[in-house]
Amino acid sequence: VCLYRYADLMPHDLARAALQGLLHRTAIPKDAVDYIIYGTVIQEVKTSNVAREAALGAGFSDKIPAHTVTMACISSNQAMTSAVGLIASGQCDAVVAGGVEFMSDVPIRHSRKMRKTMLSLNKAKTLGQKLSLIGSIRMAHLSPELPAVAEFSTAETMGHSADRLAAAFGVSRLEQDEFALRSHTLAKKAQEAGLLEDVISFKVPGRDIISKDNGIRPSSMQQMAKLKAAFVKPHGTVTAANSSFLTDGASAVLIMSEEKALAMGYKPKCYLRDFVYVSQDPKDQLLLGPTYGTPKVLERAGLTMNDIDVFEFHEAFAVGTPPMEKFNLWGGSLSLGHPFGATGCRLVTTVAHRLKKEGGQYGLVAACAAGGQGHAMVIEAYPQ
Repeated sequence: VCLYRYADLMPHDLARAALQGLLHRTAIPKDAVDYIIYGTVIQEVKTSNVAREAALGAGFSDKIPAHTVTMACISSNQAMTSAVGLIASGQCDAVVAGGVEFMSDVPIRHSRKMRKTMLSLNKAKTLGQKLSLIGSIRMAHLSPELPAVAEFSTAETMGHSADRLAAAFGVSRLEQDEFALRSHTLAKKAQEAGLLEDVISFKVPGRDIISKDNGIRPSSMQQMAKLKAAFVKPHGTVTAANSSFLTDGASAVLIMSEEKALAMGYKPKCYLRDFVYVSQDPKDQLLLGPTYGTPKVLERAGLTMNDIDVFEFHEAFAVGTPPMEKFNLWGGSLSLGHPFGATGCRLVTTVAHRLKKEGGQYGLVAACAAGGQGHAMVIEAYPQ
């Protein structure tokens, strides 16, 4: 959901709602889960292990351990594959994985000089020491430190990286705008057809009920062409219209061994067949994770691109595509939004639902992430 609709809440509120939605939809007993893992990127300091706070708030048994993982835009992918690892090693039979991101209220820090002064004030014993420290504060100390969607190692924002990628591979502004328009148009169509039924309604206390993604806005090529470059000015091709917007959101999936699922009377939606993580130099090309991850995961799974029926790739920016007739047919991050920590689970559930709807067998999820990292995953439909 676009920014500010949840502005008075906290991240664990959204994560709790996703977990409660999962409990409601699956009717799984609250003590039948062995472990809970959540992904997040920009952490709320008060709830640094947001998985635990959300699980307690959602009413899960307090005997269930929970941890939080961060891996930029593939944080909930990491949550899911960590869950698979716990199951494969025999540690657990049932794990809930998910992700949450809350961009409406990101933690803003004092400058380091101000933080040092405040910590010293806390330790100061005499009035003289305290007054001396207060007297040392300058106006410059008061300027806040905002979290940046930028690489620590290069100080480059992801939008700049996307502009460089588009230039290196000759992807035109026109192609990027067309791709973005396609994403919004397909998302609108899917929403109206009731295909995005895995979105749960959320009542904002004292305000309205939010029951659907509110960032889907099909425009026109003419309107999009009017926008100026957002990052590399004035000649860049990445704009506000062909980038994913900042979003709040949370997701949750239930992962089990097949034996456990069948024993409990569940019919699984799909198998998580294989996955890989990749990384490369973030100074060179930050966003090529899917390009490196896709052939690796296909090789591991013994498949080719032709075997894949459903493609769901994270669209941070509109550059580069596999076969379009199978690609992100219900919209993607450009239209549905990209709450960093939550997107991976959204991609996987979309693949599961599309495989069922379209009658396909194999789906491929891929995503890029900050730090020059990436992920790819093969999903197989469960036999109907």
